[in-house]
Amino acid sequence: MSLHSIRRMVMGILNGNPKDEPLHYGEVYGLWTNLLVAKSAIVAHQTLFNHTGDEDLRKLLENVMDNTKQEVEQMEGILKENEVPLPPSPPERPTANLEDIPVGARFNDPEIAASLGADIAAGLIACSKQMGQGIREDVIAMFGQFHMQKAALGGKLLKMQKEKGWLIPPPLHINKVEK
Repeated sequence: MSLHSIRRMVMGILNGNPKDEPLHYGEVYGLWTNLLVAKSAIVAHQTLFNHTGDEDLRKLLENVMDNTKQEVEQMEGILKENEVPLPPSPPERPTANLEDIPVGARFNDPEIAASLGADIAAGLIACSKQMGQGIREDVIAMFGQFHMQKAALGGKLLKMQKEKGWLIPPPLHINKVEK
């Protein structure tokens, strides 16, 4: 097969309408693994929500869970359209009363905020990776949307951590010469 024939074949497959184009193996794997992680994150955040006493943090956790549920729906839709089996969904966590959780077994609000920050940071990296390796514009745009939402939530969380005194910064480099 000549190079010209291969190009024509590829151009026939990649016809300009992303939904008609096949996913490549990296996109399938990325969608599937991101979906599995998102489903797991929802139940982990449900558990942390039960431990949260701060109302602002509870609202932010609810926003994060709502966004993640929307991400799950979008990723499931693309995988279903492409006849890819979906990863399993862990069971939803029941709502618990914070006072019913023994003090020594509770996560405290600053720990929850730090954990949520780590989750958001990991999500930003995962979205960037999917955007960088993708060839389907709709998949790249979807992960770009997820990235922007995570960045906005991360900004809200950082502001909250600073306002509430929960932020533990790494050693700060202050380059001042004392006289």
